[in-house]
Amino acid sequence: LAIFCGAGLGALLRAGFNLATVSLAATLPLGTFISNMVGGYLIGIAVAFFGNNPSLSPEWKLFIITGFLGGLTTFSSFSAEVVGFMQRGEMTWALGTALLNLFGSLALTLLGILTYQALK
Repeated sequence: LAIFCGAGLGALLRAGFNLATVSLAATLPLGTFISNMVGGYLIGIAVAFFGNNPSLSPEWKLFIITGFLGGLTTFSSFSAEVVGFMQRGEMTWALGTALLNLFGSLALTLLGILTYQALK
């Protein structure tokens, strides 16, 4: 139940990012990018937080990390968007989107961990 509720909320936030950005750049998948970057940062904070608070109920970790952040971030949409660029012969956009999502998410996950450690 914790995963189910968290995933629903995360997916709603992702849909909100998509709706908010579609008019900004209809040809660029900004909503997916923002979802993955915000999710990467928040999962860094969450991993550090739960690592430092092992006495918390495991349901909270399932709700936040597996559910909410799993619903917010979207590897399948990211993959479909990159393949779409490739199918249209837009290899530069495909590579750029793939690299930005991958390295951006990794960098923001690390930044989230460092943020938690700095605030602890």
